[in-house]
Amino acid sequence: MVRKSDALATESVTCLNGALAHLRNIWEEIGIPEDQRLQRTEVVKKHIKGLLDMMIAEEENLRQRLKKSIDMCQKELHAVCQELNLSVCMPEEDCTMLQLEKDLRTRLEVLLKQKKERMLKLKSLKEQDEELCDILCTTAYPIDPDTVPSLERLDAFHEHIASLNVEKGRRRAEFVETKKKIILCMEELDQLPDTSFERDIVCEDEDAFCLSNENIIGLKTLLQQLEMKRGQNESKCFELRNQIVNLWDWLQISQEDRDTFSANVVGSRVKTMQALQTELERLEVLKQQNMKNVIESIRRELATYWEKCFFSSSQRQEFAPYHDDDYTEELLQLHNLELNRLKEYYQAHQQLFEGVWKWEENWKLYLSFEKKAADPNRFTNRGGNLLKEEKQRTKLYKMLPKLEEELKVQIATWEQEHHSQFQVNGQNFMDYVTEQWELHKLEKEREKQERQLKKNKLIEEEMLYGSAPKTPNKRRLNALNTPGKLRKPGQSVRTPGYSTTKPPRLGLVERNKENISHLNATAMSDGFSSTVGACTNIQRHLFSENFQKLPNLIVNHEFSTLQPATSIPDLAARNQCEPGLLRNYTCVCTK
Repeated sequence: MVRKSDALATESVTCLNGALAHLRNIWEEIGIPEDQRLQRTEVVKKHIKGLLDMMIAEEENLRQRLKKSIDMCQKELHAVCQELNLSVCMPEEDCTMLQLEKDLRTRLEVLLKQKKERMLKLKSLKEQDEELCDILCTTAYPIDPDTVPSLERLDAFHEHIASLNVEKGRRRAEFVETKKKIILCMEELDQLPDTSFERDIVCEDEDAFCLSNENIIGLKTLLQQLEMKRGQNESKCFELRNQIVNLWDWLQISQEDRDTFSANVVGSRVKTMQALQTELERLEVLKQQNMKNVIESIRRELATYWEKCFFSSSQRQEFAPYHDDDYTEELLQLHNLELNRLKEYYQAHQQLFEGVWKWEENWKLYLSFEKKAADPNRFTNRGGNLLKEEKQRTKLYKMLPKLEEELKVQIATWEQEHHSQFQVNGQNFMDYVTEQWELHKLEKEREKQERQLKKNKLIEEEMLYGSAPKTPNKRRLNALNTPGKLRKPGQSVRTPGYSTTKPPRLGLVERNKENISHLNATAMSDGFSSTVGACTNIQRHLFSENFQKLPNLIVNHEFSTLQPATSIPDLAARNQCEPGLLRNYTCVCTK
């Protein structure tokens, strides 16, 4: 296939030949001689040759420039690839010079752009690093600013800058917070900054402060010193206030005067400390004037702590100055020392003492419920308190052993840590608890024996003399009385068919030995009682023997009518007890 450029060259030759032929025709027609034609043709030749030589020279120059450009691009591309730590990628070998030069130039431009971007990023990171190093007083990141960094090195540098920014933020926040505390402490201490470092902290702009490790450590050290001074002032003020409160209590200063003084003395500043010291000195003068009253007040407080610490009489007697009547400053100091010792002792064992107090209170409450449970008059209760008391007593009976076990573990731990015995009222607490339970058990046995003796004595008296009838002074509202058949004074109620002096049947006596006293003066007829005295016997026997069995049974002391024995199951159902407990009674007395 013929190239278009070759065809165009052939056409150019044809055009040149045609132009020369045309020139020759013109010269022929004009009549220009041959020698002149030769000259003119030579001029045309030179002109065309010069034009072609010039064009060839230009094209040759272009070729040389392309070669130089290719060589230069190859060298630069190789150098840039080395700087960027990249492998050199050469174009295809069969391409023309123009294509090769273009490809190399394009590749070089891309790599040079990457190099420029990396250097700009390095410059920016370097500037940030220098600024952060100035603020944090740290060394610069080790990187050459004139060398093109790799992507990995740039990423590492960027992470380093990010960590410095985080550290800067942390130190800035720590500085601001510490500065606030330092200013607050100085205000409370009434102290002004007296060193250049303190003035830089308090007076200068926060952004101008160097956030070096040394400065941060200096900040913390200064704050610790100020807080130590403030703590010393607070401790001193606290001590002064305690002394003042103690003197107030001992001197019986009114609450109004205390509140007035306390409202004007707040905090722990120097002025506050001076005011407290002045008040203490004033109270010390009053104390000297009222030494006896002060010592007596301390003694009352000592007695209170003795009670809190469960001190025995022998332990209390060990403090002999308690009974000294020579009210001197030395005696006051001895009492103060003893009171402080007791306070420290109580605070060191407060948890144990509170547990013992809790056990004591519950134990006393349990004993009170036990005492109420043994009182016959509790059955007259109609407000439901009997059931509540019984529930509380049961709850306490279950709770006390648990509380004792907890205290036992705590005391064992304490004794192991302190290598000493924990005592209450001069003896081991668990021995004390065991002793209390034993005493309670013995007391219940004694009360039980007394009740049994009293019951036996009552039965013997009733068997010998019979029970005295009791005339009721109240009658039921719904009692039916027959007009004209009222009982005369002194006349006993009788049941038809039975005599009041008739002896009891042997079968009933054998079957009802506990109620034999009632049968001495009572006979039965058709399920009805024959005398009011029999009802009185039943009432007395219920309280003396069966009140534990019938906790909810209410027995009235005054009677006017008799209820048939067939209603005993109803009575048992109302009082939540077994009917068998009342099977031996022939009547029930009601109000």
